[in-house]
Amino acid sequence: MNWIPLSIVCSYVILLYVITWLTRRLSRGGMIAYLLAGRSLPFWIIAPLLTGLAIGGASTIGVAERAYHAGISAGWYNAAWAAGALLVGLIAAHRYRQLEICTLPELFEKHYSVSGRVIGVMGQLVLQLVITSLQYVAGGAILSSLLPDVFSFQTGMLVTAVVFVGITLIGGFWAAGLTNIVNVVFIYAGVILGAVMAVGKVGGFGEIVAKLPSGHPGFDLGAIGWGLIIAWFVVMCTTVFSVQSIVQISFAAKDSRSARRGFILGGLIILPVGFISAIIGVAAAILHPGIIPTEALPRTVLSLSPFVAGIILAGLWAADVSTASALLVGSATLVVGDLIKRFVAPDLTEKGERVVSRVSVLVLSVFTYVLAVSVSGILKTLLIGLTLTTAYTLVTLMTIFWPQVCRRSHATWTLLMAMVALIVWLIFPQLQSSFQNIGLPHPIFFCWMVCLVTFFIVFMLDKRRIQVPN
Repeated sequence: MNWIPLSIVCSYVILLYVITWLTRRLSRGGMIAYLLAGRSLPFWIIAPLLTGLAIGGASTIGVAERAYHAGISAGWYNAAWAAGALLVGLIAAHRYRQLEICTLPELFEKHYSVSGRVIGVMGQLVLQLVITSLQYVAGGAILSSLLPDVFSFQTGMLVTAVVFVGITLIGGFWAAGLTNIVNVVFIYAGVILGAVMAVGKVGGFGEIVAKLPSGHPGFDLGAIGWGLIIAWFVVMCTTVFSVQSIVQISFAAKDSRSARRGFILGGLIILPVGFISAIIGVAAAILHPGIIPTEALPRTVLSLSPFVAGIILAGLWAADVSTASALLVGSATLVVGDLIKRFVAPDLTEKGERVVSRVSVLVLSVFTYVLAVSVSGILKTLLIGLTLTTAYTLVTLMTIFWPQVCRRSHATWTLLMAMVALIVWLIFPQLQSSFQNIGLPHPIFFCWMVCLVTFFIVFMLDKRRIQVPN
């Protein structure tokens, strides 16, 4: 019966390409038109664009995997993402839109130095390329797990790449935003249908509580540990302020009000997905005892009817495709805006910008695909890698809200010391143990301490204030 879910997935892909083709004219123009949607995105596109970026394989399969042993508390991962989005919407999205810039490293050169921009773009590119590579891996895992007779892991990765790279190449940021409306519908349809069917197979929530293995935390919201939950909130609330693919959404809004409303609405949409996915993982602990936790969601889906499995499969894959498209656009914007236009070809024509933007998307997609094929352990290091955003967030927020204390060398030294702090954390396990003993198990806490101390020292030693426009 593989043809039923496969037909649903194929129909979903065709729909995405139809939308992309019909809207391709919206991206005609230079870099701003192609990579920032002409700075004209309304809030009702910003919200699903942000939601699609936030909800990927980690938010669905990853949460269900953790919930298999840790219960419903695994859903806090997405709640942390939602909190970050709401926070940006309330205090920063409208300010980002007013800056009239394309990238955060551009802001660093404008107020600090060229070296701050160069270091900033290199750190952002490393971070975004690793996250993009994860999307190939997640896409391959989804297709090969749920349609093993049709896709191998390698062919699943390749098909995933063809879909989201094709959408991005043809339609740019407009296509990413409009297709994410469809993606979010499929995501919610998939996880809600999966949770309802899984709970129904067990016999209802009451039966889940009664049948859970001894010692399983079930619906205990704090079972995963409040230290880890707090770390998730700190990481995500730091990340959303300073990852290029996220803040670029606010740069592309048609006005400040749209940026604010889009982020707030997106945060509200993001919030429930993790807990819904966690319900599937909890039900899987009863339906499929003794399996590898990674298989919690795929095994549950495979046990359902082919039509239902097809809807869920399309939803899970939509989560991956939606994340990858926005990441690829963000990375291309960094390459074109901060490297090519700044240092190589500053006088590009509008047509030249469009060509270079498309070539950048293609080159980056090939590079990240090779990285995904050859590098292992990406998923394990993802949350640690996000620690680098501490420096970006600190410098960006201080520049916007408290520029009087900012000095010309703040960007360079704060970014460098964040990188050094992460390397020290990874090299010295004794440091990790010390922080774990005081209830701070994630490197984000150590990096925040290092960045704050660095910022204070630079403030004391460097007397050159940054330039603050009226």
